[in-house]
Amino acid sequence: MQIILRLVIICMRKILVTGENGQLGSELKELSVLYPQYQFTFTDRNTLDLTNLCKIEDYFDDKHFDSIINCAAYTAVDKAQSEEDLANTINHRAVSLLAKIAKKKTISLIHISTDYVFDGQNYRPYIETDPTDPQGVYGRTKRDGENAILEASPHNSIIIRTSWVYSSFGNNFVKTMLRLGKERDSLGVIFDQIGTPTYARDLAKALLDILPKIKNNSPEIYHYSNDGVTSWYDFASVIFELSKINCHVNPITAEEYPLPAPRPHYSLLNKAKIKNDFGITIPYWKNSLKECIELLGEKL
Repeated sequence: MQIILRLVIICMRKILVTGENGQLGSELKELSVLYPQYQFTFTDRNTLDLTNLCKIEDYFDDKHFDSIINCAAYTAVDKAQSEEDLANTINHRAVSLLAKIAKKKTISLIHISTDYVFDGQNYRPYIETDPTDPQGVYGRTKRDGENAILEASPHNSIIIRTSWVYSSFGNNFVKTMLRLGKERDSLGVIFDQIGTPTYARDLAKALLDILPKIKNNSPEIYHYSNDGVTSWYDFASVIFELSKINCHVNPITAEEYPLPAPRPHYSLLNKAKIKNDFGITIPYWKNSLKECIELLGEKL
């Protein structure tokens, strides 16, 4: 029995997850108990500091992993405009190093990227081969991270672009609306930016399901968000409807709510490629939002 148990442990796929305290990392951690075929190691900035490039390689010296899921990122979109070097270190230079380590040690890499790599001027959902043209520092550093992975070319690796991520963990639009909706009688929310929310738990489950199916000689890019389309205004309205919060939502333009960093006006992502290649079903955004709000209600 001990021999069999030891063989099972040896055969388990060893997965390193960076950014364990972020929205996606937290969801992966919670789901990990449902995937006994994987042996997880979760890291945060204290155990694997992606701002310290010299120590990243040291971390891997005495460790073996079969896969890396890189959830860590600099995601403060507005702050990135004044902290370009820090954003570039985490979103680009550290990613480049992880990709080179993955290539050298034959580790598969899943890297999470963003819709901000596009300029937001499209008229149809973006496909993976559409030209990138990020408009702010955050988008540029994420695009440069993507290019670094493509250049290093680790085997069995993918880049997944996502959008409008929310979760029952961390800070996000859903939790902000729930808080403000209880404090105010009305809110102004932008109606002329179009995209699709992504429930981090849905994305986490998709990552763990497709992980053993990833087979390629050079990295592939995929898009993942929940299905459907909405605006931030409609998103907020449905949040209040589902949570039964009596707060009036006023539609405003992006020009009426200026921010330091530009946002894509249109960032719908076409998910046909990830659905076809891995045979996954993607939930409709309103159904996932309802699930998240119910979970948040249980946590209160």
